[in-house]
This record gives sequence, structure tokens and C-alpha cells, in this order.
Amino acid sequence: MASETKLDCPFCSADIESKIIEKFGTVIAIEDKTPVTKGHILIIPVRHTQDFFSMTNEEKKDTDNLIQLMQEKIKKADPTVTGFNIGVNCGKSAGQSIMHTHIHLIPRRDGDTTEPKGGVRGVIPDKMGY
Repeated sequence: MASETKLDCPFCSADIESKIIEKFGTVIAIEDKTPVTKGHILIIPVRHTQDFFSMTNEEKKDTDNLIQLMQEKIKKADPTVTGFNIGVNCGKSAGQSIMHTHIHLIPRRDGDTTEPKGGVRGVIPDKMGY
């Protein structure tokens, strides 16, 4: 069930502090609870805000910086990482299940899927091959 308010948002709960692996200004990074690949993290604004389009310019700048920092840390810790997918779901029809902005940083490795072409286009599988 999607979180609709700050009161029932898992990213606003008191235990989120124990999950933070990095912080930059107005945003935090945590490990994804159900990772697509090893090292999959989420970048989350501290402020409860519904989606990418409701983020402030400062939150977006801090997100950019934290994504850069985390991709460097991930690559340094795991030399098998050869690429990344960065994605954000905005709205239920786009697959957003927690109504608090969160940006996925998903490390990729050669051979982790038979045909990576299309990448994020895989949200609609028939559109991956082009």
C-alpha cells in the first residue's frame, strides 16, 4: 500500500536514522530494502515530498551531489560495477509505491542480464528492443 502522508511514510519514520549510509545537505542515502542488484541504494529528501517534481532546487542539487558521491563509493568498493541505472518513479501509474520521493541508484555489472540494451525502457518490457 502506498504511503499517502508523512505520518505513515517509512522514509519519515524514527528508525530511518539507523539506515542512513550517507547524507548530503537535504538528502540521505539508504540501502534499498528489496535491491535489484547488490549495492542498490535510494537517495531520499529528508523533507517529506511526494515526487521528483515537488523537490526544491536545493534538494535536486544535493541529490545530484549525493548520486555522484555514492556512485564513486560503490565503484571503489566493488570493481565489478561497470554501469548504473538511475531512476525515479513519479505517481502510482509510473510504479511509485511510497509517496515520498526516492531516486534509485542501481549498480550494473557486465553479464547481469542477457540483453541490457534499452535499460530504463524496461519499465515497459516490449519497448526495450529498438
